[in-house]
Amino acid sequence: MTVTDDIRELSARLVEAQRPIRILDAVAWDDDIEAQFFASGTTAQPKVDPAYYAERRPLRFDPDDKREELRSLRLLAAGKLGDSPIGSLMTGRIDEYLRVIDLLEARGSAAFSAISAELYGGPADELHPDGPTLSSLGGLMGEALDSIDSGVWEPPEEREFSAAAAVEMLGEKMADLCGPGEIRVMLDDGIISDAAAGSDYIKIRDDATFSKRDLRVLEVHEGWVHVATSLNGRAQQTCTFLGKGTPSTTATQEGLAVFTEITTMSSTPGRLRKVTRRMLAIDMAHNGATFLEVYRWFVDEGLDADDAWKSSVRVFRGSTATGGPFTKDLSYSRGFLEVYDFVRLAVMQGKIDRIPLLFCGKLAIRELGAIGALAADGLIDQPAILPPHVQDVSALASWMAYSNLLNRIDLEQMEVHLASALA
Repeated sequence: MTVTDDIRELSARLVEAQRPIRILDAVAWDDDIEAQFFASGTTAQPKVDPAYYAERRPLRFDPDDKREELRSLRLLAAGKLGDSPIGSLMTGRIDEYLRVIDLLEARGSAAFSAISAELYGGPADELHPDGPTLSSLGGLMGEALDSIDSGVWEPPEEREFSAAAAVEMLGEKMADLCGPGEIRVMLDDGIISDAAAGSDYIKIRDDATFSKRDLRVLEVHEGWVHVATSLNGRAQQTCTFLGKGTPSTTATQEGLAVFTEITTMSSTPGRLRKVTRRMLAIDMAHNGATFLEVYRWFVDEGLDADDAWKSSVRVFRGSTATGGPFTKDLSYSRGFLEVYDFVRLAVMQGKIDRIPLLFCGKLAIRELGAIGALAADGLIDQPAILPPHVQDVSALASWMAYSNLLNRIDLEQMEVHLASALA
């Protein structure tokens, strides 16, 4: 058996081993929790504890058996692949899955939030050594958005499309990108957000309505990034494990999705405010705020009762009403900055061939060096599905070349220079 055969076999075993580990399903809150909350007049903390998760969200696997399976696979991968790039990639992912089991066993306990911060990043983590913390990124983005008059830049858009219409329209867009039948778009009544992506599908909440802008964002965010990278990973001939994500790939996935929204002119200040509020709310919960306090803060920020509930649940799912946050939503801004600066640096260093590799599967930025080496050796295939704005890498490189130039210009001095234009 060749090394390539070993990699293919180990990759297939890893895909199968992680199959029943579904983080978001395991931490979700059922509709009756929402009903009880609103029946109390939004005055009582949601009643969620370890017993709730065990009874209403039972795991689809036995934790001890799954640990033994993963540890055995890790020993086998280490023995066959050593500390090679592919060996490090595979054993690193197995280690993450082992820690995810700890996370899910800790649902409803004080340990849940701490393990979440370890896997997804915590508010006190620095973006880079001596850099801003993840919590401060929310504040910095909030300040930037406060300078924008949303009434001027973001006029109201009518939500004229039903969920059924959205399914039809997005289905046509996905067929154009990937071919007919490759991505399923369907109605769903069990998701919190308006839409959610899986490995080869996009779910649309059956009572949601959408504007044209909403549908454009779903197309580029869910379709061009989340589903396309899943399909590209599954299409790998050898490293099929790239079709499945881990917590460390979440920041790059969400960052790449936000990057795609912005570079295709699809995002809006309002959408960025939504991401920023979630980051600020996670920091509040990290510092001791309860579910009720976070919910009331969202209401004070102008969200209606339904959106405030959904946003608060995203912060506390997997935890309890007083137990600290699930930190996944810190991933968006952190991931965007990492992806944006990676692309800028790749242009500066003449490595623009690395940029399409962001779409070859579910990966973390820190893995790109190893993935580039494996691609050069023919062990990782180039992505079969690329968003239109990345198919022409030279155009994206031109954008980033100017971005690098702009960062060398003193904006305060330019403000003086352009004072007459801004008067």
